[in-house]
Amino acid sequence: MDPAGGCPHAVNARLLARGAAARAERPGPDLTSALIAARDEGGDRLAPHELIGTLVLMVVAGHETTLNLITNAVRALCGHRDQLALVLDGTASWADAVAETLRWDVPVSLFPFRYPVRDLTVDGTVIPAGTPVLAGYAAAGRGPAAHGPDADRFDVTRPRRPGVVRHLSLGHGAHYCLGAPLARLEAAVALERLFTRFPGLAPAVPEEELVRHSGFVGNSVRALPVRLGPGTD
Repeated sequence: MDPAGGCPHAVNARLLARGAAARAERPGPDLTSALIAARDEGGDRLAPHELIGTLVLMVVAGHETTLNLITNAVRALCGHRDQLALVLDGTASWADAVAETLRWDVPVSLFPFRYPVRDLTVDGTVIPAGTPVLAGYAAAGRGPAAHGPDADRFDVTRPRRPGVVRHLSLGHGAHYCLGAPLARLEAAVALERLFTRFPGLAPAVPEEELVRHSGFVGNSVRALPVRLGPGTD
């Protein structure tokens, strides 16, 4: 919730609606203009609420999740200097650090409620039709059955297990994130640039004092104060 008591995504929707109206008058080489063109082609390809919903989705899925991933990776590497050293000396790659962060500290911890249309039995538990269900992405990344008894340990050299899905941070199967390659690339480039320039980067406050997001879907902190370390300009 925002300080005014409203939903932040509702605020985004109002801002995006104004931006869409401006782009309708003055189209440009951008996604919003392309979506408006698709909406206008044939008259009913994209309803007004679908246009705004798509733009909100792009903000949330294309920005907030990647921001959470990068922030969580910085926290993880700063909190595990031995693992950071393995990446800096080339023993592991920045892509390894991103993959382990996606498993160990997911950018989205729970997905919004889903409702089964019929009674389901999952691992011996009956879920009646219409029951709200939350998918716990964070739990999938920490399961000992999939990742061994040290699943709670952050390890950038963690080997892949044949036939085991490493994490669900980017979805799975038909619902796998279309932007997954871009998200991984963005995070790896950001981490490499950040820690190459500031290898002594460290949190300015203890982890337990960081204020977490108030919602139950996104998984990160609202701000991450840092010190750049000695010898930096």
